[in-house]
Amino acid sequence: MPAAQPAPLTLVPPGADPAPRTIVDIRNLTLTYQAADHPVYALSDVSLSIAKGDFISLIGPSGCGKTTLMRVVADLEHPTSGEVTVNGMTPEQARLKRAYGYVFQAPALYPWRTVERNVMLPLEIMGLPKAERQQRAREQLDLVGLSGFERKFPWQLSGGMQQRVSIARALAFNPDLLLMDEPFGALDEITRDHLNLQLTRLWLSTRKTCIFVTHSIAEAVFLSTRIVVMSPRPGRILDVIDCDRDLPRERTLDIRESPEFQRIAHRVREGLMEGHSYDD
Repeated sequence: MPAAQPAPLTLVPPGADPAPRTIVDIRNLTLTYQAADHPVYALSDVSLSIAKGDFISLIGPSGCGKTTLMRVVADLEHPTSGEVTVNGMTPEQARLKRAYGYVFQAPALYPWRTVERNVMLPLEIMGLPKAERQQRAREQLDLVGLSGFERKFPWQLSGGMQQRVSIARALAFNPDLLLMDEPFGALDEITRDHLNLQLTRLWLSTRKTCIFVTHSIAEAVFLSTRIVVMSPRPGRILDVIDCDRDLPRERTLDIRESPEFQRIAHRVREGLMEGHSYDD
C-alpha cells in the first residue's frame, strides 16, 4: 500500500477569514500524580475551547501545569478525569494520525544529520519517496527563512536557527495543530524578539492553530490571539484574554510601546499576581 501523502501546506491570503471550527476542546480536565507519600495535583477542572487559526499562549508560574496541559493534548500525559478532543478525536487518535507537530524547549536535532535531513525525518517515518521528502523539507526551510542552509549541520547554526529548523520539522507533514513548549526561552532577548516577529509572520501566512507555552508576558501579548493565565499548582485557568480585540493581527515589535499593548500586559501581570501569595 502506498504511503499516505501529506496535504500541501496551505497559505492563507491576508484578510481571509475562514469559518472557525473547534480544533482542541478541553472539558473539566483534572490530572493527579500519585507520588510515593501523597498525591500531586497538577491540573484542576480546566476547560478551554481552541478554534481553528487561534494562537493561544499559556502563561503562569513555574510548575503550574502549562506544559502538562500541552502534553495531555499531545497524548504524552493522561488525565485523571475530564475529556480532551483534538479535531474531534481522542489525543491518542490525533497522535496516530499526526494531527499535531511538537516543538520542544530544546531543538532536539540529530547532530549527524544535515538541516535538510533533520526536517525530512518525520517524512521518512511516514514512508514518503525521497524526492517528495526533499521537496517538502525545502519548502518548510524556505518558510522559516533558512533557504541555503539545507546542507549545514546543527552544530554550525546559532541557537535561534536551530529552533527554526525544529519548527520547520514540526510543520513538515502539515499538521492542523502546532504545540510549542517555550521554544525561545533559552535565547537572548534580541534573538527572541527576532524569532517572535518571524513566528507571527509564519502564523499569518499559514494560520496554523498554535498552543504556545511561555513565561514572558510581552511574548504572550505579542504573539497571541488569546492568552490563558494559569494559577499555581494545581493549575486552573484564572483568565482568558482576547488580544485581537485591542491589537491588530499584523504586529511589529514597536506595538509593545502602545497603550493597548501595555493594558493587556498589565491585565496578564495582575492575573499572575492574583494567583500568588507573597510574604513581606
